[in-house]
Amino acid sequence: MTTIQGKNFIGYSLSALATKTFRSYVPAQDNYLEETFHPATPDEVEQTMALAEKAFDTYASLPASQRADFLVAITEEIMALGDALLERAHLETGLPMPRLQGERGRTVNQLLQFADLIREGSWVEARIDTALPDRAPAPKPDLRKMLIPIGPIVVFGSSNFPFAYSVAGVDTGPALAAGNPVIVKAHPAHPGVSDLTAQAIVKAAQRTGMPEGVFSMLYDDGHEVGTALVQHPATKAVGFTGSMKGGMALYKMAMERDEPIPVFAEMGSVNPVVILPKALESRTESLAKTLAGSVTLGAGQFCTNPGLVFTVQSPALAQFEASFQQEIAGVASATMLTAGICQNYRSLRDEAVAHEGVKILHRSEAEANHSNQAEATLARVDAKTFIDNPTLQEEVFGPFSLLVVCEDTEELYTALALLKGQLTTSLMADAEEAAQYPQLLRLLTRRAGRFIMNGVPTGVEVCAAMHHGGPFPSTTDSRFTSVGRDAILRFVRPQSFQDWDNSLLPAELQNENPRGIWRLVNNDWTQAHV
Repeated sequence: MTTIQGKNFIGYSLSALATKTFRSYVPAQDNYLEETFHPATPDEVEQTMALAEKAFDTYASLPASQRADFLVAITEEIMALGDALLERAHLETGLPMPRLQGERGRTVNQLLQFADLIREGSWVEARIDTALPDRAPAPKPDLRKMLIPIGPIVVFGSSNFPFAYSVAGVDTGPALAAGNPVIVKAHPAHPGVSDLTAQAIVKAAQRTGMPEGVFSMLYDDGHEVGTALVQHPATKAVGFTGSMKGGMALYKMAMERDEPIPVFAEMGSVNPVVILPKALESRTESLAKTLAGSVTLGAGQFCTNPGLVFTVQSPALAQFEASFQQEIAGVASATMLTAGICQNYRSLRDEAVAHEGVKILHRSEAEANHSNQAEATLARVDAKTFIDNPTLQEEVFGPFSLLVVCEDTEELYTALALLKGQLTTSLMADAEEAAQYPQLLRLLTRRAGRFIMNGVPTGVEVCAAMHHGGPFPSTTDSRFTSVGRDAILRFVRPQSFQDWDNSLLPAELQNENPRGIWRLVNNDWTQAHV
């Protein structure tokens, strides 16, 4: 059985120089586990970054097939941990076992998809424009371009996804796939899960002969280690999923460096859902059931939780409200990830419902003597009050949704126009009804990275067409996704080679195309030799 170490993973070594320690909190029991974890010291941060910087040249130069073997080995080592990993995650997060089993599967699947992607190789976007020495009035040089890795990447684990957005998750996988070493700052809400996962990655790295320093993981229950990692000159990019406050603090640090670096931060969203009148009338009860399930899923602790539901006055509205309320009432309260998250949820929810004009339709009761259970809450407000109170437009992280009732479509447009950038927007309407609202379609498209028709935003498919990102402030850069194959594009940069000898070029750009990838050669896509 794998034992939790509680020490920092610096390459292939364990280190615990700090005398200060912290322990794992169990939210469902409101107590702490016995193991202690050692925050990294400044010296340990320096050792970690020196190893990562040294490993970069070797790791970036490895054949893609070897990096793919490494990713596959990580999945094997994670699965070899068996139920011990799931049980620890259940203790540290309060999330139910079926949810954790699914998330582990998703995490493994993500890594396998990146292994397949880099084995095939066309993701590097190779471009070749051959020379025209006789061109007048000046000769044209031979130019070739592809994407290359950028260097050590710092990843911050997320509290609400202990697998998929954590140590081996949506930032670590593509960063390693691209050829970059990764340094994870473990999330203090699940240090035991992070420890076990880090052991799996280290074992996989050793099994497949990766250079020491290709992966490290450091602990901290405060902000000092994260700050040091972001500010370290060897760091070339940052991946983060969490709060607006945390993401913007990292972004500001990164911009103030002598060499500014990108911070790819996902910082939350209210994910507005709009229900058009005919859809409300024809699907009253099914829409209520679907939305209630999405709002309360995982105690509402998803970045894609539908926090706002918009509709206009109609004869079906009263029945929809009653059904929505009944469905929410039928969902038992659930444990939140940490005491701090639960307290913050209650504070923001209570602030929202305290506004004059906001009516609580339903608030669940927490189990007796349980301090970390979130009471699912549904509230209603008229659009005028919503428009006049900007705080009602902000995210409440947890099982909360606000029904915004508009007098007409013009008021609906006014309310939606006030919303900031979102990860998702959703529209409940059939094609015929939706086509009657072209302005609404434009509004919803421009507000988010993913526009959903007749579905809820919770549930993010891992595939090539997924875009999990959106206009600020949902993310710091709407051009990039943290989910799907294009997540790799955050951790690379384009490099042009002019008039190079063919034998010196990377394999992806050589005339013979030894990897057999798709390339844009003189503006034609081909796998042929040049």
